[in-house]
Amino acid sequence: MTEKTNRNVADRLRKVAGLVPTAVAIAQPEGKPPASGPRSYRVITFAELDQQTDAIARGLIEWGVTPGTRLAMLVPFGIDFLMLTFGLLKAGATVVLIDPGMGRRNLIDCLAAAQPEGFIAIPRAQLIRAALRKRFPQAVWNVTVGSKRWSGKQTLSEITKRGAASQVALPTRQDSDSAAVIFTTGSTGPPKGVQYTHGIFNHQVDLIRKRYNIRPGGRDLACFPLFGLFDAMMGVTTVIPDMDPTKPADINPKRVLEAVEQWEINQAFGSPALWNTVATWCREHHQKLPTLTRVLSAGAPVPPKTLAMLRDIIAPDAEIFTPYGATESLPIASIESREVLEETAHQSRQGAGTCVGSRFEQMEWRVIRITDGPLESIDQIEELAVGEIGELMVCGPVVTREYVTRSEQNALHKVRDGDRIWHRVGDVGYLDSKDRFWFCGRKGHRVQTNAGVLYTVPCEAIFNNHQDVFRSALIGIGEAPNQQAVLVIEPYKGARPKGRPATERLIAELQQLAGSNPLTASIQDIRIHPRKLPVDIRHNSKIFREQLAVEYQR
Repeated sequence: MTEKTNRNVADRLRKVAGLVPTAVAIAQPEGKPPASGPRSYRVITFAELDQQTDAIARGLIEWGVTPGTRLAMLVPFGIDFLMLTFGLLKAGATVVLIDPGMGRRNLIDCLAAAQPEGFIAIPRAQLIRAALRKRFPQAVWNVTVGSKRWSGKQTLSEITKRGAASQVALPTRQDSDSAAVIFTTGSTGPPKGVQYTHGIFNHQVDLIRKRYNIRPGGRDLACFPLFGLFDAMMGVTTVIPDMDPTKPADINPKRVLEAVEQWEINQAFGSPALWNTVATWCREHHQKLPTLTRVLSAGAPVPPKTLAMLRDIIAPDAEIFTPYGATESLPIASIESREVLEETAHQSRQGAGTCVGSRFEQMEWRVIRITDGPLESIDQIEELAVGEIGELMVCGPVVTREYVTRSEQNALHKVRDGDRIWHRVGDVGYLDSKDRFWFCGRKGHRVQTNAGVLYTVPCEAIFNNHQDVFRSALIGIGEAPNQQAVLVIEPYKGARPKGRPATERLIAELQQLAGSNPLTASIQDIRIHPRKLPVDIRHNSKIFREQLAVEYQR
């Protein structure tokens, strides 16, 4: 019998280390930025990363961790985070990854629902886990990432030392084997834990590398933690920015500029909110990022204004891509900035929705009749014609098969097609004659009124054309299908009206704008929000319309 090929996604790191052992794999800033001169960085080469992650994996196995053991990781993004993730994957464990910025209650509820068998965590997190041990009765494999055990049974240094002296074989994993549980942002309800397999991770790396022509030797400013894992598996140096990853919109643009210049960064990944902050600052201070030849931005549609500003500050022949997808299926599609600025942006401003581009290779999609109930079989769907707005469903090698928490959601999002699974994305929109998808908002955000259904993205685009409007959110008050449409406005920082007359004048202008387009003619209840609109913690870009609906319902 022939030996099975090892499909453990972390095995890619071993291959990269064999090709470029002395190249820098990860660089992490240390200390405070100096008054002058280059920033100090902690670095680790690909060979060192491979050796360290082998030691972590073998140490865990010697300790008693077996393949499939579900271990939650609560470690800040950095070298240790990436090193531990690879080590856990090599050991065959299932890594539970969660956004620390989602709030303590949400974080604890999500972790409890994931039923971890242990925690790899910093001391503070271990102390909280110990204080709430009744919420985590199965958590026995606890490793403290620090100098003392605190409430963990082992420290990371003890595990690594044990593994460095071991020659135990690392387990072979197959495409169907569990690799991670990753939580959704919770933008349309409580976060759900999504089951990732080694096969899904492998296909993600292959699709991203091929579509964007990513080659070994590049240097990526990874402003989103998960992309740092992909970098290492593609032979790309990950430069970790000096930022709070839970608040990308609040990044200090100076730190980005310094990192790009010092490391001659040629690629960067960040959310639309992050790039808006950076591009606005660069334009105001007449700064450029000329080494950047590839920029990726995901998490929400990137406003054309942000794309235009970015194009002005990076290399003239650079490309800016907006990948589209969901935690349950990533990536699905992609579009480049020139296609947006030269073709689709004008249509978007008129209420056509946001074009997210064409499908990735091996991905299939259909737009189906909108329904809020389950669709168990492919026989139950009604596929819509080109140009008709419906719900998007996708199938392909990166589509996850199930939620492992809030499993009741499987019936509402997964559609069986023989041995294949289609995922109902929860986004509404339509396909055009070029087989591109035009995003019109979330299914759960559509406003159902007596006069018909209103979709958020096309309607909001009409109001976003006003020179004083930074962004807007269409919400429904009351019960469908008799909801009242309310538009909530966040003005630009310097354009917020002061006093009642100025507020009434802005609202009157927006009401006139609404009446000029048949899409928005029925929207006359317009409110100026007193604060910034609430957004997701992962990208600071998706507006939490549910929170606004509750607030204005009161």
